[in-house]
Amino acid sequence: TPAGTPSSQLHAVSRMLNLNEDVITSSTTQASTGIGGNDLPPAGTPQNQWKILVYDAPCRSVISPLLSVSQLRRRGVTLHLLIQSDREPIPDVPAVYFVEPTRANLTQIASDVAKGLYASYHLNFVTRLDRSLMEEFARLVVQSGSISRIASLHDQYLDYVCLEKRLFTLNKRDSYVLYNGSGVTESVIEDAMNDIAYGLFSVVATMGCVPVIRCPKGGAPEMVARKLNKMISDHPTLLRGRGASGSAMQSHHRPLLVIMDRNSDLITPIQHTSTYQALIDDVLNHNANRIEFVVEVEENGRKKNVTKRFDLEADDDPFYSSHKFNPFPEAIESNGAELTEVTNRQSEIQAKTGASGNDGVDPMESAANELATAVDSLPALLDRKKKLEVHTSILQAVMNEVAARDVPQFYELESSLATGNYGKDLTKAKRDVLELVTDPAKGNVQDKVRLVIVYCLATTAPTADIDEVAGSMKNALETKGSAVTTGAQHGTLSIDDKKKLEHGMRAIDYLKKLRSMQMIPNMSDAMQDASGMTSGGGAGDPDMLSAFMARATNQATGLLAKATERVGTMLGKVHKHRATRVVENLCEMKPNSEDEEYLYLDPKVKGDVDVSVLRNMTRAPVRDVIAFMIGGGCYAEYQNLQMISDERRVISYGSTELIDPCVFLNQLGKLA
Repeated sequence: TPAGTPSSQLHAVSRMLNLNEDVITSSTTQASTGIGGNDLPPAGTPQNQWKILVYDAPCRSVISPLLSVSQLRRRGVTLHLLIQSDREPIPDVPAVYFVEPTRANLTQIASDVAKGLYASYHLNFVTRLDRSLMEEFARLVVQSGSISRIASLHDQYLDYVCLEKRLFTLNKRDSYVLYNGSGVTESVIEDAMNDIAYGLFSVVATMGCVPVIRCPKGGAPEMVARKLNKMISDHPTLLRGRGASGSAMQSHHRPLLVIMDRNSDLITPIQHTSTYQALIDDVLNHNANRIEFVVEVEENGRKKNVTKRFDLEADDDPFYSSHKFNPFPEAIESNGAELTEVTNRQSEIQAKTGASGNDGVDPMESAANELATAVDSLPALLDRKKKLEVHTSILQAVMNEVAARDVPQFYELESSLATGNYGKDLTKAKRDVLELVTDPAKGNVQDKVRLVIVYCLATTAPTADIDEVAGSMKNALETKGSAVTTGAQHGTLSIDDKKKLEHGMRAIDYLKKLRSMQMIPNMSDAMQDASGMTSGGGAGDPDMLSAFMARATNQATGLLAKATERVGTMLGKVHKHRATRVVENLCEMKPNSEDEEYLYLDPKVKGDVDVSVLRNMTRAPVRDVIAFMIGGGCYAEYQNLQMISDERRVISYGSTELIDPCVFLNQLGKLA
């Protein structure tokens, strides 16, 4: 099982909700993965009794992507309540608590136990409960004479949020600011690194495999790697090849955990992108697989705005799982083609149910068989159609933003800068950037700031040129405004946009300072061509591209009618970002690469492993990789890593938090 998969985390959560007893299901497969729900014993029976779930906000974030309200109910949860909310006594029902091991939570639990709110208390902490806090809590319940009501207490090691099969986050807010702020004390950094190490320990413990850890020397990655290495070494159950809960190891192949620092590539989280899932995250309101956007509808001749909300199922929705990593125009084309196919199939079935044929068989029997088959297949078909229509709505919302802001132009120019297409022609690079950032009809404030940042990081342009470009952008925005703005008259900036510009200028100042002090690596080769790999075949040929866009327009019922030429550039070449190149070098054990430079820590071996010795030995091929980014990760990086994932190798991606470009821009602005 790849690292961080929902199945291993869901199995642990299901076990916890079953009062820390193994979940017995009618199917062995479901029992082993914990994904089931339909084949659980009926809720309210002795094997699956009714209970109340009490959690805090961080633990709600862990459960939300895994279990819906109906799935919680199938696991016997009648009520799920926040620990800080006012809760009525329900003295005849057991309560499962799932919270962070903080003093505030423990004090609240002690109070609940003393009041006798519930019949019994099954306490589960998302990560390790400190001994001092446990002793403090024990004193409180002993004093109130209520210790007998506590049925069990467990450290669950589930301190991470699993968003899809190969994607997890530790949900540490403002993580880049915390590790890079100038006034941060050593003890704060130490605590932060401990938190990350515990989060990664949760991932390792849930999957039940001991990884080999690789990281660059020095800084946050080494601190976290050494702490994690010690935590695993000190955990005898894990070292014996069992998970923290005692479940058997999932795989004979040991995973490779690569810990990296966001400072090694600041372009990827800022740059515009071209693929479906990454664009959703960039241009729409998207958080923890929930998406929200406003559409304009006409009602009784009047136009009004309506907010639409959808929960995306990255692994279970066939269209989304197939196309989330695809270039945006391809997703549009596929959506149109699949909708047409499903609608035609629906018409065929409905025609069959109303007709009978006579091909030498009993017409009554033939009609009955066809009707039965049609009736059986129709619900699944209608469900697929409904999901496709949701994606049509989302694609339209993304398209509206992409077209209004001319996102492809920013994407194309940033890609040219990041892949070194300009070479040493800094004059042309500067001229092209200046032209786009001073055009009031192109992009919003943050689009322009992001382009200036890529120019700053991806070229060796003198600081004076960066100042000139940033100053010209600021001047153009303040005098001509932006065509893509809300709440402001044409030609002026709204209050919100003025704040974004101010923040953006601070972010540029911060990066200029890092650049001048040489505190970040040269990112002029931040992305490299993946030789022979293109996405959306024939993307390099403008004629083929025009034909493709024409097809996309027809098949997506005019979805692209307004802006076919604007998204054409989104079918460009695929480039390997820095994290992808590092992981590939480590997996392929390439000479003169990170494989020779990075630390090699093995929790099963005392001390550091000498890589130069290993290089003369035959090493087992890497089957599972966990790429982890300290300081924030993004969908563009996650998607890019999947380029080197195949039937031989599975790549999971995790980060201290998952951030969209505007959130990361705000974090950079806080550091100036």
